[in-house]
Amino acid sequence: MGTAADPAFDSETLRRGVEGQPDILLSLYADDAEFRIVDHTTQPSHPKVLHGRDEIGRMLEDVYSRDMTHKVERCIVQGDEAAYSESCEYADGVRVLSESMISLRGGKITEQTLIQAWDE
Repeated sequence: MGTAADPAFDSETLRRGVEGQPDILLSLYADDAEFRIVDHTTQPSHPKVLHGRDEIGRMLEDVYSRDMTHKVERCIVQGDEAAYSESCEYADGVRVLSESMISLRGGKITEQTLIQAWDE
């Protein structure tokens, strides 16, 4: 059984990071974090897996360089786990919806699994 999450992690900090402050978002990840992405191109049997804050940071740089908005729809933090829903919209109207489940250690994200779908 895990230990309770450090109070340094909270849904408001996550919201600020996701909704436009990627430096804050990246600061929430542990150095050795693992980030799995599942969607129609990286399916469950072969998810995209990022290892460590450096790889996660490069992915965030790419995502936040795009002309799109991000919004946390809801977030639940309970002990050493959290889950949140995010909706995004590109300037051309294409929408993206993602759901994430995260594990925490010492107030930092150590594991995240993101499942996403978008308009085609």
